[in-house]
Amino acid sequence: MNSSGPSRPARSIAIAGGGIIGLSVAWRLAQRGFPVTVYDQSTLGGEASWAGAGMLAPGGEVDEESDLTSAAIASRRMYSSFVAELEQATHSTIDYQECGALELAYSGEELEALERRAAFQATLGIPSKAISAGSIRAFWPRVQTEKLAGARFYPEDGIVNPRQVVTALIAANRSLWVTLVENCPVSCLKLADEGVDLTSGNGVSKYAAVIVAAGAWSGGIQIAGVPQPPASEPVKGHLIGYRQPDQTCTTIIRGTNIYLLQRANGLLLAGASVERVGFEREVNPEITAKLAADAGAVLPHLAETTPTESWTGFRPGSDALHVGPWHSNRLFLAYGHFRNGILLAPWTADVLADTIAASLETR
Repeated sequence: MNSSGPSRPARSIAIAGGGIIGLSVAWRLAQRGFPVTVYDQSTLGGEASWAGAGMLAPGGEVDEESDLTSAAIASRRMYSSFVAELEQATHSTIDYQECGALELAYSGEELEALERRAAFQATLGIPSKAISAGSIRAFWPRVQTEKLAGARFYPEDGIVNPRQVVTALIAANRSLWVTLVENCPVSCLKLADEGVDLTSGNGVSKYAAVIVAAGAWSGGIQIAGVPQPPASEPVKGHLIGYRQPDQTCTTIIRGTNIYLLQRANGLLLAGASVERVGFEREVNPEITAKLAADAGAVLPHLAETTPTESWTGFRPGSDALHVGPWHSNRLFLAYGHFRNGILLAPWTADVLADTIAASLETR
């Protein structure tokens, strides 16, 4: 299928950005019968979706009531069926673990903040319970309990391997004849009453509507015909990985300035830094050493272990979460997910598919 040309079908949709958000939205739209083309500036799912740890953890993220909070809780509850449907559609297996999360406090101040946050989260429907040091020694024997002030367990937090989700989404989209265009950045959109002219590395193509889902790069797309959408920025994060025996880390563990989780393939991840340094990709040895030290403070055996992998990624930062139409029923935004793009993929896809279907099919 050719993604370029002078015209496109009346219900055609283009998506600028082929990460987990763009691919999830494409899948849901294609299921509704929309002709969809996804453009990505590099490799599909090769940026934040590839770099992300894959935590599905409102318990570790929610500290105030907001649109993002309600979306995160709703999307977490959708994840099991989302993964099951994707596995069935692609005959694949996705590492999805409803493992819960242990959050540790190593000072009275940290414990007070943890208990205060947990009490608020309970009002939103995010459960947790206090865990004694004795229980931690019994069920998490590798965790450092010396000087531990307290801990809580979040039973509904979980993890997923985002690389496997992206691989499955690519297959699912191809099975529905979605056009996937790699190494082809979208540079400009021009809106008119009859559609949108999209300028990419392949030239100019026309679509009924366009979704901007390019993560940290979303704000760099020039748009004519409506006000320029909110800016986006890269928020760099370092992660490190250890090859470990199975069941070394059976849940998410959150400590002071660190989180740890283990994928089914044995890779134990520790992260992550938060840096506003632009699109600078280099791995900084000082930052990875700090992550390793923090990981070793929580799981002491890691202090004697050298990380086998280290990498960086760019979270999509913005002033807020932007999911929905932007001054037109031809242009839709899907960015600003920051640390929660993987978690929010099912919710974002359903919201946009419902909104676009209602908008285009009622004209």
